[in-house]
Amino acid sequence: MASMEENFPRGGVQKKPTEGKTPNPKLERDNLFDVHHEEQSHKRKRSQKDQGKQKKFKADKTAAAKENFVNIEPLTVEAVCEGMLLLGCIKEVSDYELVISLPNGLSGFVPVTQICDAYSKMLSKQVAQGELLEDLSSLSDMYSPGTLVRCIVTSVERNANGRRSIKLSIDPKKVNKGLNASALALGMLLSGFVSSVEDHGYLIDIGVNGTHAFLPRQKAQNYIKAVKRGSDLKIGQNLNCIIVEVKNEGRVIRLSIDRSEVAASLATERQNWTLSNLLPGLVVKARVQKVAPLGIKVSFLSSFTGIVDLMHMDPEKSMNYSPDQVMKACILSINPTSKVVRLTLRQAFLHPGRSPNQLSNDRMGTVVEESTVKAFYRRFGAVFELDDGTLAFARLKHLSKTRKSFKPGAFKTESKHKCRIIDYSLMDEMCIVSLKYQMIEARFLQYQDIHTGDVVQGKVFSLKPIGMQVKVTDGIKGLVPSLHLADVILKQPEKKYNIGDEVKCRVLECNPAGKKLILTLKKNLIQSKLPVLSNYEDAKPGLITHGFVVCAREFGCIVKFYNDVKGLVPKNELSSEPISCPDKVFHEGQVVKVTVLKCEPEQERLLLSFRLSSKSALQDKKECTPKKKQDVKYQIGEMVDVKVLRKKDNGLEVSILEDEGDVIALIPTAHLSDFVANCKLLWHCLQEGDVLPRVMCLSVKGEHIILSRKSAVISAVQEEQVVRSFSEIQPGMLLTGYVRNVLPFGVFVEFPFGVTGLAPKVTMSDKFVTDTKDHFVVGQTVIAKVMSIDEEKQRVLLNLKVSECSSGDSAAESFALLNQYFKEMKDIRNLLRKRGESSMAQSFCELVLGKELQLIVQDVKEDGSALFSGNCVTGLTVTATRYHLGDKSIVPGQKTKALVLHVDALTSKVYVSLQEKLLKQRAKQRLTENSQHSAIVQHIAEEFAIVSLVETGQLAAIPIASHFNDTFRFDSEKLKVGQIISATLKEVKVNDHGVLLAVQGPAKKNVFVRVRNESETVLEEILAAVKHSLSPGDIVTGTVKSVRPTHVTVAIDDKLTGSIHASRILDEVPIGSFPTCTLKAGQKVTARVIGGREVNTHRYLPITHPHFTQSIPELSIRPSEIGGEVTGILNLKEDSALKKLGLYDVGQTVTCFVKKYNILKNWLEVEVAPDIRGRVPHLLLSLNIKVLKHPEKSFKNGQAISATVTGTDVTETNLCLSLTGIQSLEQGTITVGMVTKMTPHIGLTVALPGGKIGRVSFFHLNDTYTENPLSDFKVGKILRCYILSNENGKIQLSLRQSRINPKSNSKVEDVEITCIKDVKKGQLVRGYVKSITPSGVYFGLSTSLMGRILFQNVSPYFVQNHSLYEKYLPEGKLLTAKVLGVNGKGKHIELSLLPEDTGMPSVLPEFLDLPRYDAEEEKTEAGDRDKREELKLKRKRRRGNSESGQEAKLKKRKICPADENDSGIEVYYREKDDDDQEEEAAKKKSKVRKPDEAPRLQLSTGFTWDEDMNAMDIPVPNQKEVSSESEEEEEDLQSKTKKQTKKEKELEKQKKEKELCKLESALMDPNRQPQSADDFDRLVLSSPNSSILWLQYMAFHLQATEIEKARAVAERALKTICFREEQEKLNVWVALLNLENMYGTEETLMKVFERAVQYNEPLKVFQHLCDIYADSEKYKQAEELYHTMLKRFRQEKSVWLKYASFLLKQGQTEATHRLLERALKALPTKEHVDVISRFAQLEFRFGDPEHAKALFESTLNSYPKRTDIWSIYMDIMIKHGSQKEVRDIFERVIHLSLAPKKMKFFFKRYLDYENKFGTTESVLAVKRAALEYVETKSSFADT
Repeated sequence: MASMEENFPRGGVQKKPTEGKTPNPKLERDNLFDVHHEEQSHKRKRSQKDQGKQKKFKADKTAAAKENFVNIEPLTVEAVCEGMLLLGCIKEVSDYELVISLPNGLSGFVPVTQICDAYSKMLSKQVAQGELLEDLSSLSDMYSPGTLVRCIVTSVERNANGRRSIKLSIDPKKVNKGLNASALALGMLLSGFVSSVEDHGYLIDIGVNGTHAFLPRQKAQNYIKAVKRGSDLKIGQNLNCIIVEVKNEGRVIRLSIDRSEVAASLATERQNWTLSNLLPGLVVKARVQKVAPLGIKVSFLSSFTGIVDLMHMDPEKSMNYSPDQVMKACILSINPTSKVVRLTLRQAFLHPGRSPNQLSNDRMGTVVEESTVKAFYRRFGAVFELDDGTLAFARLKHLSKTRKSFKPGAFKTESKHKCRIIDYSLMDEMCIVSLKYQMIEARFLQYQDIHTGDVVQGKVFSLKPIGMQVKVTDGIKGLVPSLHLADVILKQPEKKYNIGDEVKCRVLECNPAGKKLILTLKKNLIQSKLPVLSNYEDAKPGLITHGFVVCAREFGCIVKFYNDVKGLVPKNELSSEPISCPDKVFHEGQVVKVTVLKCEPEQERLLLSFRLSSKSALQDKKECTPKKKQDVKYQIGEMVDVKVLRKKDNGLEVSILEDEGDVIALIPTAHLSDFVANCKLLWHCLQEGDVLPRVMCLSVKGEHIILSRKSAVISAVQEEQVVRSFSEIQPGMLLTGYVRNVLPFGVFVEFPFGVTGLAPKVTMSDKFVTDTKDHFVVGQTVIAKVMSIDEEKQRVLLNLKVSECSSGDSAAESFALLNQYFKEMKDIRNLLRKRGESSMAQSFCELVLGKELQLIVQDVKEDGSALFSGNCVTGLTVTATRYHLGDKSIVPGQKTKALVLHVDALTSKVYVSLQEKLLKQRAKQRLTENSQHSAIVQHIAEEFAIVSLVETGQLAAIPIASHFNDTFRFDSEKLKVGQIISATLKEVKVNDHGVLLAVQGPAKKNVFVRVRNESETVLEEILAAVKHSLSPGDIVTGTVKSVRPTHVTVAIDDKLTGSIHASRILDEVPIGSFPTCTLKAGQKVTARVIGGREVNTHRYLPITHPHFTQSIPELSIRPSEIGGEVTGILNLKEDSALKKLGLYDVGQTVTCFVKKYNILKNWLEVEVAPDIRGRVPHLLLSLNIKVLKHPEKSFKNGQAISATVTGTDVTETNLCLSLTGIQSLEQGTITVGMVTKMTPHIGLTVALPGGKIGRVSFFHLNDTYTENPLSDFKVGKILRCYILSNENGKIQLSLRQSRINPKSNSKVEDVEITCIKDVKKGQLVRGYVKSITPSGVYFGLSTSLMGRILFQNVSPYFVQNHSLYEKYLPEGKLLTAKVLGVNGKGKHIELSLLPEDTGMPSVLPEFLDLPRYDAEEEKTEAGDRDKREELKLKRKRRRGNSESGQEAKLKKRKICPADENDSGIEVYYREKDDDDQEEEAAKKKSKVRKPDEAPRLQLSTGFTWDEDMNAMDIPVPNQKEVSSESEEEEEDLQSKTKKQTKKEKELEKQKKEKELCKLESALMDPNRQPQSADDFDRLVLSSPNSSILWLQYMAFHLQATEIEKARAVAERALKTICFREEQEKLNVWVALLNLENMYGTEETLMKVFERAVQYNEPLKVFQHLCDIYADSEKYKQAEELYHTMLKRFRQEKSVWLKYASFLLKQGQTEATHRLLERALKALPTKEHVDVISRFAQLEFRFGDPEHAKALFESTLNSYPKRTDIWSIYMDIMIKHGSQKEVRDIFERVIHLSLAPKKMKFFFKRYLDYENKFGTTESVLAVKRAALEYVETKSSFADT
């Protein structure tokens, strides 16, 4: 009331002055409006004139007309002045400024220092401290393009080009400087900035001195959720705030930022706005004062005047405004000097908080052939109407090429011009166009238009040390790096290039987001016609292209291509001739032609060659490609099963079974076994077709895959006892490998992963080596010890001495070898036994050692040996030496017994013995393991010897070699037959080979392996060489010998070598640097001794250790340690690692050095100090998933990294470290995890950092539930997770995008349900079936909530057998249900799956023919009855019986169920409502109402059947009242009607009857077409299920371009049409999709599409959308959608055919052929013939007829009896083929052996064809053929 009283006197005061005096506000208004001085002078003259004069001169009239035209011009940069307030929209956000779009196409920028005071202070603090502040967010984190902000102009300056640049500020102190504390009023909309975050809310800086503004936390929650920029507001964040409370005269105010409150805010007179404090962005009610041709003049807030220019009219209304019309407007700018207020009527600005509409990407750069001039302004430019009806504008400079050539006369209204869209003004929602010829013809307008590999013209802009800047167009600049200025590196580029020179460049890299363009001027690259290689996926083996060398080293060259793609050319691929120093042959920047050998896109690895193969070689490659798939990759160490294809001299060619035999590989003969003898034997025994299981991939070079069966090598790889690269090799390591080459000076040994080393002659054996070939053979398995490594030359020296390489337990080692040998022999026997071809092979299998044979003497030789034969040894040579004949004298033909000693399968020889002591059966003694026995050597084979135990005569096998490397024996050391040795039994049961297994015992004196158990003596021998007198603190000088990643070896003198650890090189180690790289081999260094390291164990020794003088000195070259005293852990006297590790506290930050990434253990091994090692577990390496996927790429050996100590490991020998800090794992944090287990229907188990385990429920896997949500995951997948809760050690996680990445406005299809309060009655929810019990179906809604569905609510059918439910409702099935009731106390939720509730199809299909519930039928009948009654009531009410109608309605509504809330009538009423806000309020209230408050009563009163009739007199505002008040009002109305006299009632009744008759006669006319929305409403009420009517209704609105109304009609149709009318509903959905495709955005289209998929058969909706895309020529979107369909409906034949049709229409025949192959793989076999036939038909229509014929022919060859295919083929050939081809087909068909009925059909067709196209002869020929066929058939029948 107070404000009312204040207002009235002011109104009265204004009326008091006489006519001669003009009141102040009016003067102010005139000043506001009249910008230009000319008009002001006119006005002054007019005001001085005598008021009594009636005459007006002509000059005055023209001046007045001129005023209308001139005044309302758009804002120009010249009119912008300092202190001007503007509403702007953020266009771009960079690190240091915001680029702002201003009204009328202007733009300005806000520096980072002009945000607000709190943000500026934090920036200053960060600069002062020199480190990043946690609380300080970057501009890109707080601001996003499209946000509206209030700005003030701080300066307008001219830049170097002479253009004016507008500098702005959004600091509230400057923007709101006109406001003071007393002026603040309730409801004011201000812009504020978060200045600090408190416990209960936020302090907001609104720039008003003496006022504290507070925003409570609960008032900000909705905004924070909606904006999705984190869980809290950030300091410096801009907010639109509404004042909700003012205390202490404005000194304390409370704010709200609720989006709905802000959007509904309106500036009113009550808020006492003045011209000094008026703000842009305020929405006001404005009244039209004057309508000018190019704008309107309005008044607002009672005393202000403003102008709206043509560009800011509402485009929907264009110029249809009339004086005194009231509408909403938004203030755009306030000029402080001229007092001009500009406003906008555009809809996007009338609801604060909304963003202006964006331009679609495909529209940018479009050339418009005919644009129509709508307005021309001399100072500004011209406004055009484009071809799509939207407005656009062009600045003056863009209307002609130069100022001189500009002709204003050419831009008369309605004249046509050709233009091009070059930009978009967000604040005007208009395109900016240019008419300049050079702009229309320009290839590039923005960075997005430029593609990698494009050749562009540009001008030299500037020369800098890093390169040359080139201007491509006005807005596009690029950089040519100094390497790319020419084909050679230029030392003085300024001599070749001058500023302004035209240059021709090629694009190397283009990043539109960062506006980065890298160019090259290398002629060879610019002129290259070879394909551009811009990504790793394109790098197919065999591709030849141009690149440039970026690095040439001894290992090869690194070549770079476009988009930073780079690859390696290894040394052996540099040239056909060997190149020793590549860096001398190739130079940096050199353009080279390369061929791709191999590419791994995921790892971004590319292998190249400079050796371009000849054409023939390329041809060979092409022929091979079908066999060897390029896309199949095998990792070294991978186990595969193989099948032998063919034998080669060097090994076996095999095919890998996993890839269906498509991948060919080689197993070299030497790699078939660890034993040389078995290698040869296996090669002989294996045949084509044999399968070898568990073979290991040894190396992959291009297409050549080498495999190995060496068990020792395989186990070494599997146990990770291998080195993957040179950098991993350490002296003292024992590695399993194989001999690669044997040379006179030594043996080369190769290890898995390609590392090679040399064992010199000296270290090859413990014995003296005369000839290296006597000791080792190529391919032999060996174990080598690393002696030393040369980093510079990448050489490794090895030791193969058994004394060095054996474990010391020679018995165990030699027994393992023997065991392995016999195991392999057993496999060979089994292989031969299975094959069982030759009798020889069978004999070999049956002959086991120790078996007695009945033989016949064949021959006795001179040397005393004998040959035998017998049935059991067919095809084998049986021999016995003189020793084994014993004392027996034998003659040929004599029968004898013999004992098998050895069977040599390779030579087919069997060695036997006739000695009695062996043949004599003795009582077997019980033998024990490890018992020692005397034994006699009976036979010596290659790998073992056969001995007989003296006591029992039993045969045993003993190994000859004690170790893999034990291969050479002097003659004196070799075993001899008859020799007595000591043997230790290892296996006392006779094995499959018939012998015991033993090893040579220690009793033998000259043991041939010199095992040294006295390791101390060995240690002393070695240390003798490095004994030194150094002690810690000594300064020494040395030469760097080799540089390793984590340490450097230094030669102190000839013999003594020291080591410098990476941590002891620099005092301050920069993170990311490589300290050891600062030293080079050969460099002299001065160092201080800080400790020592044990030679063999590399253990660190304290100073007090007795062996300190026999250690490798540990040195330091830190300046502080050389100069000062020795610090560091090594000086500690304690030797225990535990105490050293104890010096590190948890949470302490340490600098450590990467040693290697252990792939097997999944951790990063680091060294903190020389004696402190650490490990970083996989999940603590980074929070970036990309890094975690390939950690080995991100961490280079030797790199310094900063880590946080988290503890020590279990063994307490290593520090446990983290690179991501100590993970708190608190609720609300986002972390990374790795899937460890997938539990069906429950969710995932995820390993979290710090060894914790978290669980992800089914309901938190995605924002949109899917049928099988676990299919997207696999064990080992790295994920980002949001921690929902962490209680009692149980961690619950969420993978929902809305949680993990709240900034991305991803659609949340299925919102989280956390508690029972989130579930409302009538709500539709989605969830998963949990279980089926006798009481109903239990349905999971969230992790903690479950609902129950009673069986009568599951399906409309009665089901007796509940197993049907289990079949159609399996656990984990995704369904949509409707909430029927919620019991909050008991936490019970009742749900329904009935189609009428959910709008989804019934869960039990109709074809089951189940009985329906009777109750359901009664229900529907009752519903129909209700509807009929309701219609009757409405008719009565229409005729004026309002009382009874209302009473009945009241009663009716009371008994109505509450969930009948939505009917077509309600929507119709909403549609008729003009005021959007009232409509929203009504909707809100209807939602809030309780069921018993008759929710729909007020709607029926507002509903009018026809605009001519006033049956109901109740005013609309009353609808807002609650039902009890509306009931009272109705009673009042009834009493009023009763007061009318009888006569009045009668007259009124007659009048209404007449009107009704008139109306009904008009409506009865059958030919009457619907003319209005009401006509359509009547039609759809009469036929609510007719989709045709609804579509005509939509079309009617679309003709009037009322898109929103058309949408509303579609939504009504979907609610109204009965759910059983599926096709009718689908028609409406398709229409809605079409509408969104034509008039909506991609986002709105996808929303409608997702809904349509839910409510209809998904396949049909997908197909319709594909057709819509294809028809509107959106081929890219159509293609993407087809790809989705192929994944989702891969079993649907129609999808494949539809996509094929689409591809063929596009002319993509090759793609169609590939698609057919995919279709045949995906579809079941029974569908194949039909699919091929349909593809062939499509090929005939749209593609290649020849290919189609080939398809038909191949199908018919396979299925000659498919008459349907023959018929189709004939039809198509008759249509498309020649007569000869058609006759050929008929001839083939009539000679098939088919059923007579089918043959008759084909003969008839042939005859018809000949009658139509042939001659009489051809007709006769057909008849003759038919007769012949009949005769042959009858003759067959007779026989």
